[in-house]
Amino acid sequence: MFLRHLRQVFICCFALSSLATAAAPKTHVITFGKWNTVQYHSDAEDKPLALKLRPMLVDTRLKEFTLGSIHDVTDRLFVVQRAFRVNDGLPEDSAPHWQWQPGGWLLVDRATGHVSSLNLPEFDAFFSTPSWYRDYAAYCGISDDGKKIYAVVAQIGRRKPILKKLLLENDPNKKEETKPCSMPSWERSPARVTFVSAGDARQTFAIRGHTVDIVTDMQDAEEEAVK
Repeated sequence: MFLRHLRQVFICCFALSSLATAAAPKTHVITFGKWNTVQYHSDAEDKPLALKLRPMLVDTRLKEFTLGSIHDVTDRLFVVQRAFRVNDGLPEDSAPHWQWQPGGWLLVDRATGHVSSLNLPEFDAFFSTPSWYRDYAAYCGISDDGKKIYAVVAQIGRRKPILKKLLLENDPNKKEETKPCSMPSWERSPARVTFVSAGDARQTFAIRGHTVDIVTDMQDAEEEAVK
């Protein structure tokens, strides 16, 4: 009798332990490997460029190759730019001709290990250099025909940009020594972003949730006077 009761207690304890183990979420570990420098061939440049990348691993398994540093959106989510290899071989080539290319941006969840692609409208992997603030990405976007440069502010989770304003007209056949637009700069309290295009032309926009307002020189002067 005693042994049967002891056996029932053991079975109950084992069942409860199994349920607790099954309910516990799996912990994922995201790490980055060593930096490596590879050659990148861009249509906009005559000479190959150096591309510095490193592998991103989820639970010790290779997930993606990435460029640059990460941006922490929250204590759980971060973004990072992707790099990938494309086959540049022609149909008559006997073997693939692999070339590295910079790609779009990825959203990574530390808790689940899930990696997803971000939608950044008008983003160009060579010309666009996003400046991140919270869950906003500010960058200079380029139209499909390469003739128009836009000031773009995209927000994670939204399909359409909260800002898309024409900055200048661009000649895609003319090779510039510098990019037509530098990395935008952010300010906080109030949140606003400044774009500087060719010729040192500046435009500043105030970010209010999902809306954007242009900041004029008069508003800048008034805010300086208040300070």
